[in-house]
Amino acid sequence: MVESPYLVKPGHKVNLSKMPTGEAGPFKDKEEAKGPTGENLAKLSKLQEVLYAQGKHALLVILQAMDAGGKDGAIKHVFSGVNPQGCSVTSFKAPSAEELAHDFLWRVHAHVPAKGMIGIFNRSQYEDVLAVRVRNIVPKSVWSRRYESINCFEKTLAEEGVTVLKFFLHISPAEQKQRLQKRIDNPKKRWKFNPGDLDDRNLWGKFTEAYEDVLEKCSTEYAPWYVVPADHKWFRNWVISDTIVRTMQGMGLEFPKPAEGIEGMVVEDV
Repeated sequence: MVESPYLVKPGHKVNLSKMPTGEAGPFKDKEEAKGPTGENLAKLSKLQEVLYAQGKHALLVILQAMDAGGKDGAIKHVFSGVNPQGCSVTSFKAPSAEELAHDFLWRVHAHVPAKGMIGIFNRSQYEDVLAVRVRNIVPKSVWSRRYESINCFEKTLAEEGVTVLKFFLHISPAEQKQRLQKRIDNPKKRWKFNPGDLDDRNLWGKFTEAYEDVLEKCSTEYAPWYVVPADHKWFRNWVISDTIVRTMQGMGLEFPKPAEGIEGMVVEDV
């Protein structure tokens, strides 16, 4: 867990209405952030190469947000320089009949990255204490037990060499309105618009309350949550990339030692 002004410290109360959405941190504008963000992406590319070669650790990055919060954009930009061979992206939609026939973590565990890999979750196990709760899909007696199950699941992953980072992309209602309207107005983006997003927008307060409980109950030393000010997409990308890079730098990554006796070997012509 790396220190950050956006870290939700374990056991602390969370009030999202008092947490910034439009902050720009140390930067005055997008141009000023471009260089540091580019440096982060270059470092991430090199760190991923060592992670893959060493094959002893895995990294799981979880992204959650309100609708139009920027999960897709963050994945596209932050991981733009990553080798696809060492990376997987999983988007969790409404569960299938087969998935519903198992425990709620079954479909998630199947996509946890193997050692040497970076796994990215677009939504995650947290939908089962967010959407499921807000839309009254299951009773409180069911979803209220799941926080502990999720914490135990993530602790198991950490003990088995998977570093877990969780980012809540925090946007304002006004920013969401603007983004949703752009999807409607732009023919090339209409495919991304779901009329059901407007129903969820009317539940903003209930989703906020559900997210606050998630952040309070499930930010741990072994799987921390970060609340990322995400109204500015460029600042969102810097925060996420900076946090990932600093975390990976602390993972003790190093290239494996070469086989003994290969120094001086010459590959013969054939």
